[in-house]
Amino acid sequence: MLGLSAHVSNAELINVADHGIKPGDDASLALYQLIDSIADKKDVTLFFPKGQYEFYPENALEIYRAVTNHDNSLKRIAFPLHGHKNITIDGNESTFMFHGRMSPFSVVDAENVTLKNFSIDWARSFHDELPVVESNKAEGYVVVEVDPERYPHEIKNRKLHSIKYNWKDDMGSQIVFDPETRSPIYDTKAYNVAFWNDYTATWQGDRRVKIESKFSREPPPVGSVLISYGTHPTSRLCPAIHLDGSKNIKIEGVTVYAAGGMGIIAERCEDIHVDRMTVTSTEDRLISTRADATHFLGCKGTIMVENSLFEHMLDDAINVHGAYIKVVEYMGDKKFLCEISHFQQWGLIFAEQGDKVALLSRKNILPFYETEVTATEILNEHRVIVTVNNVPDKLPEGPLSMENLTWNPDLIFRKNTIRENRARGLLITTKGKALVEDNYIAPQMHGILIEGDNNNWYESGAVKEVIIRNNQFVNVGFEGGTRYPLYAAPLLREEQHYGDGHYHSNITFENNTLKSFNGHLVHAFSVSGLKIHNNTIEFSKDYPKIDEFPSIDLVYCDNVEIHNNQSKGFGKDMEIKASSDTTNVSSENNEGFK
Repeated sequence: MLGLSAHVSNAELINVADHGIKPGDDASLALYQLIDSIADKKDVTLFFPKGQYEFYPENALEIYRAVTNHDNSLKRIAFPLHGHKNITIDGNESTFMFHGRMSPFSVVDAENVTLKNFSIDWARSFHDELPVVESNKAEGYVVVEVDPERYPHEIKNRKLHSIKYNWKDDMGSQIVFDPETRSPIYDTKAYNVAFWNDYTATWQGDRRVKIESKFSREPPPVGSVLISYGTHPTSRLCPAIHLDGSKNIKIEGVTVYAAGGMGIIAERCEDIHVDRMTVTSTEDRLISTRADATHFLGCKGTIMVENSLFEHMLDDAINVHGAYIKVVEYMGDKKFLCEISHFQQWGLIFAEQGDKVALLSRKNILPFYETEVTATEILNEHRVIVTVNNVPDKLPEGPLSMENLTWNPDLIFRKNTIRENRARGLLITTKGKALVEDNYIAPQMHGILIEGDNNNWYESGAVKEVIIRNNQFVNVGFEGGTRYPLYAAPLLREEQHYGDGHYHSNITFENNTLKSFNGHLVHAFSVSGLKIHNNTIEFSKDYPKIDEFPSIDLVYCDNVEIHNNQSKGFGKDMEIKASSDTTNVSSENNEGFK
């Protein structure tokens, strides 16, 4: 679990300045030509003298790329590291500044790649930040201030449009931030603006726009900042770093200030080490990346993320998972016609010859048969024919799915800080061993979500061994409602059922300290083998108190140990609740719990 392959380099050092690449100039064409010229070199470092390098799309290499959990398109790529081996990009603390819809790093079918010592930013961010200067609940409107230089907008037909590099965005997904805390405002879902409905926008002078709309409860308050970040299918076109089909990748000392997608998105990669990475906003912005800081789909080996800071993202800090794909039909002769289930996974390489896969019922999302892939035939981005070496004598009735069992990485996530972001801290659904230790975790929603679902995002799979220890959880769940430091539960739809067997297994939550306004500790559903040991939870006055939900909530779990936990300052004993179908629960020496 702990081993990552190390590449000891005696690399040829190439100073990019010797190839006409200089700070202040558009580096796109010259850099592409340089990278192309060294494609056959066995060991090389590209060294950038410190400065700010500009990258524009007009002269950048364009390739169609399917990028998982993003929107597929023709991509203008600055660093196309395709098929390279033993290459290092050393930015020497430089800034790589991008303009328009560009994909900074595309690492494909590469091996022993190091990216280090640089920052990634965009001159014009992919989101907009609109301070609220007037709010009127009775009349149903809000007035926002528009910076014409940083966040230019126009109004046509009483609709507000965001002006970007060479395109315009409709108003779409949005969230309200607090500029004092630099994080989502408490209970931010109460202030949603119905841009998808019948809203109107009118200028109120040169820099102010009145937005009349329906709100989920009331308009955003004065002093808050309305963040708008676009609509599908164009809001996730530009991740900062895309890793695909590559092996032995190290990302070290890299800062991502902005991205039109995720900071890192990796698919079908083996052994990735992220060290001292920072995802944060610039001083004059509240928001960093449009989506997750880091995201890993269908990888193997070890994913190690350490000593890093993830803040101000519009989604999670890290997500590690596989993919369920739908079985459209059994074609006979051991062939299954399958469909990539989620539209933002279209183009995914689900499996190749030699991979072990499981067949599952989508009625209970549990596997019933394991076999090996002998061939795959990709028909298009949506569908693939998967041939296996054996099938059961009889397939069960109802919808089926397939899951890849080979590509499940171990995860080590330690000594990192997660804070001031929309959504969750960590999402973990890998069958590999996962260790989460010595982190500071303070997101808006769940601290750690161990989910898996076969009818929504189609993110597999059931965990087998997760250890969460020695972490600090601070005010987790300030979105409000049932948000927990640890929330372990598969997502089931109305047409799906549980009770045929437990989904997750062997989760340990121990020696963690929690500062909490809501008293939440662990929610677990369909888990066999859960240990909640030696945790301390202390009351926080930082947000309005919530006390209507259990501190520990167990539904359809088995073999649960709740030992030596302590709660302080809540003015009452915290509730441990177990459903009637939860079995074999041991609860001992829990001070301040009932």
